This record gives sequence, structure tokens and C-alpha cells, in this order.
Amino acid sequence: MQAGTATIARSGAAELIRRAAALIFDVDGTLAETEELHRQAFNHAFARHGLDWHWGREVYKELLRVTGGKERIRAYQERLPIGRPLSDADIAALHRIKTAHYADLIETGCCPLRPGVMDLLIAAKTRGQRLAIATTTSHGNIEALLSRALGSRWAADFDAIVAGDDVRHKKPAPDVYLDVLVRLKLDASDCLAIEDSANGLVAASRANIPVLITRSMFFRDDDFTEARVVLDDLSELGASTPKSEKQPHAQ
Repeated sequence: MQAGTATIARSGAAELIRRAAALIFDVDGTLAETEELHRQAFNHAFARHGLDWHWGREVYKELLRVTGGKERIRAYQERLPIGRPLSDADIAALHRIKTAHYADLIETGCCPLRPGVMDLLIAAKTRGQRLAIATTTSHGNIEALLSRALGSRWAADFDAIVAGDDVRHKKPAPDVYLDVLVRLKLDASDCLAIEDSANGLVAASRANIPVLITRSMFFRDDDFTEARVVLDDLSELGASTPKSEKQPHAQ
């Protein structure tokens, strides 16, 4: 019974993908399992800054409910019973160290794209679909990951790239998705958001964009009831579009 359900879900996902004018991707956890490297980079930054903080996986999983690296640092220090509060400048400095170390880790090649991602990107471009990114992470983190995975000219394949620092409110607010829709000049119903977390699902849903979930390491137990399809990965979703099928057009 479970195998049959999985087959139906993957078939439905392929149909959703083929009919979308644009695919809008989250980054961390969706394109690649990056969160463990982020965790390691945070701990590196804390040690470099002389802090005795260490985020284990369970602590980090809880902190991921707070979107944004600097916001996560601030949320963690607020729960500590003692200690001098870090200034905004201190937090920014910590985050710069963390971001640089994350890029170094990515450069080692230890974090490939998740199964099916590359095939899906190639198939979407072949079908004439548009690609976009809507993420809470920074432009620097996106560049580190995708320049390694897709090559230095990766950004040319994406019609819109909106990161957390580009908008006033980060996920679960819909701001990044609303900005992407404006840049693409498409209706929400003509797009498909590909996410891995409940925060991402809520953000895209608030922008009225249908959502496909690909479960990731840190968020696989989130509530994805409102998603159109929930899969373990994006494998086998890069099938070509039937010739009789047409894609929606931009307004």
C-alpha cells in the first residue's frame, strides 16, 4: 500500500511540474542538504569569536524555526540566563565569519545537489520553463553552493533570485515569493514552489503558490498537510513534456 501511494505521489508531482510556467526553488535543504554545514560553520564562528557556545544537532534543529542566520544567533543569546548581550555589530561579525567558513566547506565538494535536482533543472530549461529562487539564505551562500554545483555562470539560468536580505520579512512571511512573482510577471497559480520546511510551505502558500515538498534531514517531521505533494527527494521528476502540452505564458 505504501509503495502504491509513493508511486501516485511521484506521478502527481511530475504532472504539477510539467504544467508550471515557472519552478521556484528554496535553497537550503531543498537543492542540497546544506544545514549540517551551516551548523558546523556557526560553531566555527563561535570558537573564533571566543564564545563557549556549541550548537548540537538537536539544538540547531530547534533554532531552524527561526529564519535567518543573524536572527538565529540573536534568538539563541536571548535564551541564555547570563552573559553580556551581543551587539548588532558583534552578531554581524559572527555571521561574516560563519558565511566565509561555510563557503570554504562548500568548496571542498562535500555537499552535492540532492538526488534529482540537476535532472529537474535541465529538463525544466529544455521544456522552456522558467527557474527562480526564493530563499531566506544570503546571496553569498547561494553563490557558494551553486557556483560549485552548476558552474560560474549558474545565475544566467534563473530569471529571478530573491534572498532573505532582499525583503523586509523572511519566511514564513511570503515576501520572497511575492517579490519573485513580480519579477517573473506571472500569476501565483502558474508557478510551483519547491520547498523542504513548514516555514517555506507557509511562505509560498501565503503567496497563493502551490507547493511541492521534498523532505530534508532537519525538517522531515514538519507538518506538510497543506502541500500538494510530499516526496522524499526529486528523483525521476525530469521527464520530458508531451509535445501536445503547452506552458502558461507571462502576463
